[in-house]
Amino acid sequence: MESIKTIFKIGYGPSSSHTMGPGRAAQHFKEQTEASAYEVTLYGSLAATGKGHLTDEAIERVLGAERTTIHWHPEIFLQQHPNALRLDALNPDGSLITSETWYSTGGGEITMTPGRKNVNSIYGLHTMNDILQWCQKKGKNIWEYVGEREDADIWQYLDGVWAVMKQAVKNGLDHESRLPGPLNVARKASSYFTKAQSQSTQYQIRTQLFAYALAVAEENASGGKIVTAPTCGSCGVVPAVFYLLEDIHHFNKKRILHALATAGLIGNLIRFNASISGAEVGCQGEIGTACAMAAGAATQLFGGTPAQVEYAAEMGLEHHLGLTCDPVMGLVQIPCIERNAFAAARALDAKEYALLSDGIHRVSFDRVVEVMKETGHDIPALYRETGLGGLAKKQKPS
Repeated sequence: MESIKTIFKIGYGPSSSHTMGPGRAAQHFKEQTEASAYEVTLYGSLAATGKGHLTDEAIERVLGAERTTIHWHPEIFLQQHPNALRLDALNPDGSLITSETWYSTGGGEITMTPGRKNVNSIYGLHTMNDILQWCQKKGKNIWEYVGEREDADIWQYLDGVWAVMKQAVKNGLDHESRLPGPLNVARKASSYFTKAQSQSTQYQIRTQLFAYALAVAEENASGGKIVTAPTCGSCGVVPAVFYLLEDIHHFNKKRILHALATAGLIGNLIRFNASISGAEVGCQGEIGTACAMAAGAATQLFGGTPAQVEYAAEMGLEHHLGLTCDPVMGLVQIPCIERNAFAAARALDAKEYALLSDGIHRVSFDRVVEVMKETGHDIPALYRETGLGGLAKKQKPS
């Protein structure tokens, strides 16, 4: 597995796989090639919901709109991955200079060889079971394993990640009106936070959690600055949980950063052994992973053992199995934004449940990750970020 820095990417929404990824591929291609014109062909899910995700704008921002022609082929799915794009560099006479095919595999990651394990692996252990055994043998916590495997600057990097996450919450709470796009979706974070102030303590905390998750998800939907955790579409879950716990329970920054390290490793394990791409495995790979990350990390914050952390992460993912990715009109708005709020609440429920236990349970985290991958591949393509089925089918602007 690579560094958890690849799970926590700082950037701009609305989609890690459809906005960040294609933009990064275009940037890499441009740096390698001098050309007077470009042709870009989008395939499969990348083409099906690319306009709603601003895929064309991300590419044109890099290559130049005046010299870039984009072709859309949602009906063609390349075998290697459903999010594919081919970039052609052209001479003035239209002849081909060179061509590359890239795949956007989720969380802003891009590759020309999907399925091949990256040579930049820094983690020797690739399953949660092996990591738990390491913790038991060493008498250490999961975050300490991360600290031993990452470069010395990891804590500084996570400090920057946490700063952006907090600012995204604040920015989202400070905005009102409506989100861009034809759905005319109203921002709710600010009003939910205001309503929370007049509620009793029990309901106030839950409503504030909803407000924080909505705030970040709405910032993402409007193209604001966020952190993939593990993706743009699921970027509100981890910040909401951490922001609430810092506010209510006053955890210091060092403990927050340790929890972020654990969350990053959980996301890393899921990406390495399955996928975090909605186009590949549905929303279970995005929101389910985010919930698992937040649940495990929150359990650690409250003094949970590594076994309890594993149990909470397992529940966070297990209870999202089969969740489809069906964004209405290809926008990361409906049902994506609400799902961030509900997953944040479910993460805290999983934390509470795990802390009541001794961490011993029947279905392991590793097994659920395996099942999530199998389930995702069995889900028909119309429910995997193509906008052709589920909630997205035949939906029109309000």
